[in-house]
Amino acid sequence: MITRWFNDTPPSSAILTTNVRIEMEKPLLNDSEVYPSDEVLKNALGRSYVAYKSYISTILEDPYNLLSEWKYYKDGKAWLCKISKKKKTVHWLSIWPGFFKVGYYFTEKSGDGIPQLDIDESLKQAFSSNKPIGKLIPVTIDVRSKKQLGDCYKLIDYKINKK
Repeated sequence: MITRWFNDTPPSSAILTTNVRIEMEKPLLNDSEVYPSDEVLKNALGRSYVAYKSYISTILEDPYNLLSEWKYYKDGKAWLCKISKKKKTVHWLSIWPGFFKVGYYFTEKSGDGIPQLDIDESLKQAFSSNKPIGKLIPVTIDVRSKKQLGDCYKLIDYKINKK
């Protein structure tokens, strides 16, 4: 924090101003040279690594049989994991301090069934109130424990089966 006088000269009725720098949370895995190995992910995720490992092992096997592909993106300066089924992107996964984010993107048409899903109400509300990024409306889950994985699986089922 930097404190200084307004106009750099203290008047007789000194006006004090404060410049505060606010740090926004950023995704981890920012080094393009460090691949997100299990060891790297375990260190980044801490306790939520158990939920991550359970999630990944479930979605890569039957009945989902999804593919995961880690790639470093220069524009966001972070590693992201694309989860896909054949050529269709199902969702994106990013690593944050102590949790991982799962981001699903829907068009207005492809997301029309989300309000009827048996998922947490806050996710439904987020979908209906989130502003589109281009034509896509995001639904993001910050996963800190296995309890949150049920909604992730329901959104995967919906995304895969939506025509």
